Amino acid sequence: MVSEFVVRAVALCHIIIWCSCSTGYPGSAFCIRTAHPLRKSQFPAMVSPAMLKGMNTEVYGEGHPFGDPAWYQAYNTPYYNDSHKQFRKLMREYVDEHIMSNVHDWDEKGVIPKEMYLEAGKQGTLALCIGRPWPEKYYGKAPWGFEPDYFHELIMYDEMSRTGSVGFQWGIAGGTTIGLPPVYHHGSEELKNRVMPPCVKGEKVCCLAITEPTAGSDVANLKCSAKLEGDFYILNGEKKWITNGIFADFFTVACRTGKPGVGGISLLLVEKDMPGVETRKMKCSGAWSSGTTYITFDDVKVPKGNLLGKEGKGFQYMMQNFNHERFAFCAMSTRFARVCLEDSLTFAGKRKTFGKTLIQHPVIRWKVAEMARMVEATHNWLEWITYQLNTMPKMEAMLKLGGHTALCKVQCTKVMEYCAREAAQIFGGLSYSRGGQGEKVERLNREVRAMAIPGGSEEIMLDLGVKQSTKLAQMAKMFAEAAPQQAAAKL
Repeated sequence: MVSEFVVRAVALCHIIIWCSCSTGYPGSAFCIRTAHPLRKSQFPAMVSPAMLKGMNTEVYGEGHPFGDPAWYQAYNTPYYNDSHKQFRKLMREYVDEHIMSNVHDWDEKGVIPKEMYLEAGKQGTLALCIGRPWPEKYYGKAPWGFEPDYFHELIMYDEMSRTGSVGFQWGIAGGTTIGLPPVYHHGSEELKNRVMPPCVKGEKVCCLAITEPTAGSDVANLKCSAKLEGDFYILNGEKKWITNGIFADFFTVACRTGKPGVGGISLLLVEKDMPGVETRKMKCSGAWSSGTTYITFDDVKVPKGNLLGKEGKGFQYMMQNFNHERFAFCAMSTRFARVCLEDSLTFAGKRKTFGKTLIQHPVIRWKVAEMARMVEATHNWLEWITYQLNTMPKMEAMLKLGGHTALCKVQCTKVMEYCAREAAQIFGGLSYSRGGQGEKVERLNREVRAMAIPGGSEEIMLDLGVKQSTKLAQMAKMFAEAAPQQAAAKL
């Protein structure tokens, strides 16, 4: 027996045609799907369970149009397997049970309870944030019974972003995502053995400290400096807008140890209890529970063993993690846009004006359609990038994907901004009140800039995307022209 829910999901096109013909406006398809359960007697004769034979009828989630990625809603995909479906189920249950109803209160208080970090560590989500390979040496085997890939990480960001809270997302894992990978990949064994286990298990927090009052995307302009004196670097300077800084135990600090420009930048791991480290929480427009911080380093003595990798290679190490960082931004921003779309659809199916639900007004359907086409197109690009990360060797991904991840970040945050604005127009005054029906829409409108500016502003990303893609095309042409000559030389 095929359930009514599955029938209406896979027969959506037939339903839209039927509703348009029988009621006179296309919007009725949405109203029926979301507000009223369908009975078999309501289906047109052309739709029968027999027609479903051989069709993909696997639906996950609430089934709202565009409320989840297409592969949740009975569409075929080349990317996901049973382990992804299993992980999706675990993440959704975890978010719904432990997080969703608490996010607003945590954001208002500006802090996430410590036990949530420990729970995130237990779930394995913190270890998943640092990219591949899975840190088995410092965490143990993945708790789900399989080795995760980048699509599992995409699912994690996507499902957790259903909360509609940048503050929660960056608060629970922001520092780990961008601050811990340099330690994982370039720290000494002694340093990794001491820092990695407590951070991936949620016992301690590591953050990334690059941005300064006068240096953001222009990393080469860093003023924070460290001078080697004997067995210690003496660190002086300031860092601003540092995610997780107020409650971090470790800071991955970009500082100048040599000549001007990017060649003089190194990475030091600074510990919060070192004398001369001062932190103060910053008051920002949004992301209140992320712990945005102003940090001052005043003659901080950092053991030279806390140098990550080699001196003068800091910029190179940061660049190695930029693709992964932007990937995380893209995954979160796209779901935040989808949250605005889904909440708008749900609200528009209930709210009535002038004797009609909002979704029955063409101007509202136009807004929904614009949001939907942007979200779906953007998510497809994101999945393509995820596939490249999954299948390319690390060096090839660094070489080829920098421009794509930069441009995709702009796309994702612009779509988030558009959807947040349009959702606010649909919700009206409810989108201007903290809490209540418009809670997520109100919050995401405040937090758009927290996704658009960090990790590379739109202007920098657009320029970088074009320059890198142009250079890559030139290199590819050179390689193609050189290949026949090299083959002939071997003969």
